[in-house]
Amino acid sequence: MNIPNALTLVRFLLVGLYPFLYFNKGMPYNKIWAFAVFLIAGLTDALDGYIARRYNLITKWGKLMDPLADKLMLLTVLGCYFIDGIIKLWVILIIALKELLMIAGAAFLLKNRKVVVQANIYGKLATFLFYIAITTLVLDFVYAKHIMIIAVISTVLALVQYAVLNFRGENPKGKNS
Repeated sequence: MNIPNALTLVRFLLVGLYPFLYFNKGMPYNKIWAFAVFLIAGLTDALDGYIARRYNLITKWGKLMDPLADKLMLLTVLGCYFIDGIIKLWVILIIALKELLMIAGAAFLLKNRKVVVQANIYGKLATFLFYIAITTLVLDFVYAKHIMIIAVISTVLALVQYAVLNFRGENPKGKNS
């Protein structure tokens, strides 16, 4: 196990820690602590990607599990916000449907074309916009819900872009030999 993969495993643990902290009403500042966990997950995501690329530690496991850890964290945070009445159900449904389509498409490409779908600038931008949207929700920013809508739209556009490039075979970075 290399360092980037260990950081991905840490993110999986943080996914479970987030709702524990978020809903722990007996703990002072529970939602702030949960938000800190969310930010730490984002930092470990950036760090593991940097280390993997910088030191050539990219693995097939990391290519598959890194985005899974990220999406589980995102869906967990959104799920907590839905339970708390902060966001609407349609936000989670769109994101969950997009992720299911991505998993199905990635499985198809891996099995039939031996291609591992990798994150690209569009997916990273959508993830970044979700971090901004969630931060604005925590800070109770007046336009937070508008920023969330922009993040949802960006993730749908990223899905379309992934589908077009990968199913046409135009994503050479994802090819394995």
